[in-house]
Amino acid sequence: MKLDSEAVIWSAPERERAGRPLLVLLHGYGSHEGDLFSLAPHLPLGPVVASLRAPVAESAGWAWFSLRGSEPGNPEQGRVDAAAQAVLDWLDEQHYASVALLGFSQGAAIALQLMRLAPERFAAVVALSGFVEGGRHSGDEALLAQGIPVFWGRGTEDRVITAAAIARTEEWLPAHADATVRIYENLAHGISAGELGEVNGFLRAALA
Repeated sequence: MKLDSEAVIWSAPERERAGRPLLVLLHGYGSHEGDLFSLAPHLPLGPVVASLRAPVAESAGWAWFSLRGSEPGNPEQGRVDAAAQAVLDWLDEQHYASVALLGFSQGAAIALQLMRLAPERFAAVVALSGFVEGGRHSGDEALLAQGIPVFWGRGTEDRVITAAAIARTEEWLPAHADATVRIYENLAHGISAGELGEVNGFLRAALA
């Protein structure tokens, strides 16, 4: 599995990226790289933003892993790992001292899986309206010593992420990261202005 490097949307031309941290955006299921990039004006100005396109064509858009034959909220670990590894392979071609992740929905699951695969590589993770994959992972023990700052935000009216996936993440996240958990009243499967403001502040502090 390989990402399309030509599909990446950057917030700055290559000549203006040196010496800055990198913030990688990971969109949700059936979406595309332009979706989360619309948030860039509301994110900290310091990092270079790179919005990636997921590698699987599905549901009139792109997916990090197929939902076919998969229980909602409980994807096969191999599918999630393969997508996360594709992001790591892409990052191997980049040259940034500090990398943060921001994922929405399925992209949030990939962001959390990325820090399980390579906990030493990420300065901070933002997971919005998403969940952690349910299997035991070889990287979980290493996470205990890393204390990666993670912002997990979700809405009380989200009917996309299953209750079981939310409960799993509620249990797993505080035990494996320096977790900031925010629950937004009356928010469905989306991102509110208030949440975005808190994400901005979180990233400013984490990447300072």
